[in-house]
Amino acid sequence: MTDVRCPMVDAIIASVSIGVIIVAAGKGERLGGSVPKQLLDLGGRTLLQRSVGSFDDCPGLTAMVVVLPAELVGNGAALVGPTKHPCRCVAGGARRQDSVRVGLEALPPDVPIVLVHDAARPFANLPLIDRVVAATAITGAAVPAVPARDTVKRARIDRLEVETTIPREVIWLAQTPQGFRREVLDAAVRLGATGVAATDEAMLAELAGHPVAIVPGDEGNVKITTRDDLDTARRRLSGVPRVGTGYDLHRLAPGRALVLAGIRLPSEFGPLGHSDGDVVCHALTDAILGAAGAGDIGGHFPNTDVRWKDAAGVDLLARAVGIAAAHGWRPSSADVTVILERPKVSPHVAAIRTALASVLGLEVSDVSVKGKTNEGVDAVGRGEAIAAHAVAVLVGLAR
Repeated sequence: MTDVRCPMVDAIIASVSIGVIIVAAGKGERLGGSVPKQLLDLGGRTLLQRSVGSFDDCPGLTAMVVVLPAELVGNGAALVGPTKHPCRCVAGGARRQDSVRVGLEALPPDVPIVLVHDAARPFANLPLIDRVVAATAITGAAVPAVPARDTVKRARIDRLEVETTIPREVIWLAQTPQGFRREVLDAAVRLGATGVAATDEAMLAELAGHPVAIVPGDEGNVKITTRDDLDTARRRLSGVPRVGTGYDLHRLAPGRALVLAGIRLPSEFGPLGHSDGDVVCHALTDAILGAAGAGDIGGHFPNTDVRWKDAAGVDLLARAVGIAAAHGWRPSSADVTVILERPKVSPHVAAIRTALASVLGLEVSDVSVKGKTNEGVDAVGRGEAIAAHAVAVLVGLAR
């Protein structure tokens, strides 16, 4: 993976001119309905308008081409809306690669860097675009991608049966915009014109013999494919928060470290568990996953999986934040209550709040942590266990 976020990035971006092809020629049949997907409303603007807007503020932008269904081209200017930069609408082809070819032909010939973006990804942001542009200028072609979280199976074509399991470490989920030096995209398009089929332009560039760099993608840069995707995207922009609760309990044993939000407390006893037993992070992880409608900690990080043996709670919490982002949500505030007889939690509250705020991407003032005892009642009250309750508030990842 190539990460080009370094001091030279701004200089690279400032020195190149960029053309953008926004592919919006599809019918969106998997979404259903009579209105093309790219023209559906998303927070007062269409998917197409939001995608165009993502690039209209891009430094170095010279020209945009929007590829539409032929019957919509005549009304293209109204469908796209006002833009700061020149924007031309053209009719697409039968396949995606045909539409990109038409879009490339419509761009000025002197544009050295070309980005290709799906109109169905309305949440691309400038940091993502900058990474792609900089990597493209250096390597010739670049794709933003996020690592696969799930175990990946390759199935037999003739029947629903696993043929092999692919190591997830080598699987990256590609996004757009994809970037190309003009000559690289020209070569890719020429190859596609010979009859070679591909699912994206990066694949054609690969087949044409050009290396394609991977840059860090954005979990929030989702593609709207199904009705559920659209509903989730609309919730992101609605301003309506989601609230989740979490709870965790562990028995205490001698010789175990007592860790809360990665902060080690002085104690002869610590929680028993498959991971580090960090009840603060475990309860908050469940609260975040619950608010995002993304399951629970046991489903994502089961104690039957050796990967999570002695895993740090702050790592699981960070992963939960990423999972929530993939569902269109980010933390807005958090409140955790730790129930423990001894040692006292209060002397460590400030450090715990600071640690949680860092993982959640929040200000310390947005995170509350409280320590309570159980007044001698039950196992917690007898000092045999530790527990935590958590509440997380999530808001949509609006751009």
